[in-house]
Amino acid sequence: MSSSTVAIVILNFNGKKHLETFLPSVINTSYANSKIIIADNGSTDDSIAFLAANYPGITCLQRDTNEGFAGGYNWALSLVDADYYVLLNSDVEVTPNWLEPMVSLLDNNKAIAACQPKIKSFSNKDCFEYAGASGGWIDTLGYPFSRGRIFDICEKDNGQYDASEPIFWATGASLFIRASCFKQVGGLDESFFAHQEEIDLCWRLQRAGYSIMSCPSSVVYHVGGGTLPRGGRKVFLNFRNNLLMLGKNLPTMELIWKIPMRFCLDAISAWKGVLQGDFSFFYAIVKAHMSVISIWTKQLLTGASKKDGIPKKPLNALSGVYSGSIIWSYFIKKQTKFSEIISTKTT
Repeated sequence: MSSSTVAIVILNFNGKKHLETFLPSVINTSYANSKIIIADNGSTDDSIAFLAANYPGITCLQRDTNEGFAGGYNWALSLVDADYYVLLNSDVEVTPNWLEPMVSLLDNNKAIAACQPKIKSFSNKDCFEYAGASGGWIDTLGYPFSRGRIFDICEKDNGQYDASEPIFWATGASLFIRASCFKQVGGLDESFFAHQEEIDLCWRLQRAGYSIMSCPSSVVYHVGGGTLPRGGRKVFLNFRNNLLMLGKNLPTMELIWKIPMRFCLDAISAWKGVLQGDFSFFYAIVKAHMSVISIWTKQLLTGASKKDGIPKKPLNALSGVYSGSIIWSYFIKKQTKFSEIISTKTT
């Protein structure tokens, strides 16, 4: 058995119901050198009392405010000592031997910084789940998708993506990462608060020369939020953070044409929302664009643009990048499966 230590860190915010349902499966993890830590992100429900009464042996870190996924995990992981971290959502059911394949993968290849298990739907266990499926990819314009999930279409799992392969990003729902690499690239970007911060992290890891891998021999089941209403703060954060991520990571020669293209495509998506009567979707995208412009203007005027010290690389020089447009493939060519799309043009 590997001597590597693994810290399973569950970020909790008013998640007593999820802890009641899913924590027992995590406790049944078979890997001996693992420990469970609950990082409470300013909950106002009785999560802490529930844990104290039912799981007094589990370490529980507490803070008074909710700093989101990024801020919450940066805070918690700064207090945790382990070879590997697992950032595990509270609404994930794990299988007993889920850790062993991922530990083995990273133990045997020091160039791999992070990986993810196969993410399947808790409510429909034959299908992939929205948040990561069998590994995250990105297209040339920065739109993320997954092996087994294109936009809102989740494929049935027939073993078609069971190969362990390099990917662009590993899901934040169950992110297995080398602790030293997490620290080396500065952890998660707290300005993101939530949504796409794990993609930004994996992008920086690839720029630093590491690989991100899928590990489908490890399987977990996720309740997920892919079916939540698409208006409001969720849409705002997704559109804003995606553009901020492109601004941080793309080389200048790609930025000068990809950012205007993205603003145009986002605008089309917003007006499509209006035609469908979804005004909250429209306003969320407008608000996201205004926020991005404000942030970038402030950075230019103050010279405070974020520099992470990691060399920038052309996007298509990285793994898990589709060199075409996922928008074109999905909406124009009507390709709804990952295997259909990447068979035509990949990098």
